[in-house]
Amino acid sequence: MSGLLFIFCIYGLGASASSTQPRKSTEKCQDIIRHPKLYLQLEGEPAVIRCPYLRYQKLNSSKFHFNITWHKNDSGRTIPEKQERTRIWAEGESLWILPASVEDSGSYICTVRNSSYCAQMSIQLTVYDKVNASLPFNSYKQILFTATSGKLVCPELRNFISKDTALEVNWYKDSVLLDKNSENFTVVKGSPFLLIKHISLGDSGYYICEMIFTQEGKKYNITRRIELQVIEKKKDIVPVIVYPNQETILTALGSKLIIPCKVFLGLGEQSSTWLRWTANNSLVTNVYKEGRVSEGERQEFSENNENYIEVPLVFDPVLKEDMYTDFKCFVHNTVGYQMLLAKVREAPTFSWWIVMAPVLLIFSVLGGIWMHRCWKQRAEKAYVLTHSEMLSNEDEPSTP
Repeated sequence: MSGLLFIFCIYGLGASASSTQPRKSTEKCQDIIRHPKLYLQLEGEPAVIRCPYLRYQKLNSSKFHFNITWHKNDSGRTIPEKQERTRIWAEGESLWILPASVEDSGSYICTVRNSSYCAQMSIQLTVYDKVNASLPFNSYKQILFTATSGKLVCPELRNFISKDTALEVNWYKDSVLLDKNSENFTVVKGSPFLLIKHISLGDSGYYICEMIFTQEGKKYNITRRIELQVIEKKKDIVPVIVYPNQETILTALGSKLIIPCKVFLGLGEQSSTWLRWTANNSLVTNVYKEGRVSEGERQEFSENNENYIEVPLVFDPVLKEDMYTDFKCFVHNTVGYQMLLAKVREAPTFSWWIVMAPVLLIFSVLGGIWMHRCWKQRAEKAYVLTHSEMLSNEDEPSTP
């Protein structure tokens, strides 16, 4: 019984200690958004995640001051600002992990809050080891056209570029270092760009860009893997949906969800391209007239001199019925069309084994104590019987 009391005391103290840890309150947050962007990071290298709240007009206001905090999805503890010997720290709208490990993979949540408004955004980080570095889904996709000159961009370097140090990036194609001033490739000094002259279909493939980042006197490699798709040039091309890049979107019931549909047009005209969302093959605007599910504002923009359009699908909030609805992003122009199915599914939010683990541990310990006592009692009983028999044998008279 004393052993049982000791176990419960230890467990109670552990529970009491854990309850005093600071936890992130979400009671006053009006918006809880799962952002679709995926950060890719090689193990052992620095990772920086940026809170994407500035992209949404509702939060992008210079008139109000917002406080930003970070925590990981499986932990309610707020990630502190940088301290001595800290590997993970928050710095404004950015979260630093230096260096990153495979165990750091997961969802990170930035909370944007002021006196009257609160929003949370969940961003996914995937840290992969060198064994899986060559897998296709660990690459950033970029598109260029034949018979022109274009450039590749080494992505996600913003936080690693210092005003005091000249940027130097090395480029590889199929694991072979490219000459910085070769006939077809030119590495633009002091920039993240690789110029490709007279682009042909043979330029398709995988490229790697690398740079050195120095933090407090220690040097780290920054590596990005790019999959280049080369398309034959036309005045207008069939629009290509580049995002979302997966069919299933995980979210939580009751939360706000935004799924951007980003379409690549190349040199095609943005105004002549039709982009809409449908629900079970009917326009979202016709199905959800009350506005719970709606299309966000259409955005037309350019990246690397190529045209894009984007229309987000907004759930406010997500309901169970959305799990059984086929949402499709549909785009077409004068050349052709493309359609992408996006399935909304409920993300696992709770694991019973977390609750049952302490109980199972207690029963395992009690079971071990019980088995030990039974074994000990049997051993003592066997010893007593054996000893008694030996004494009886000694007392019996021997026969001549």
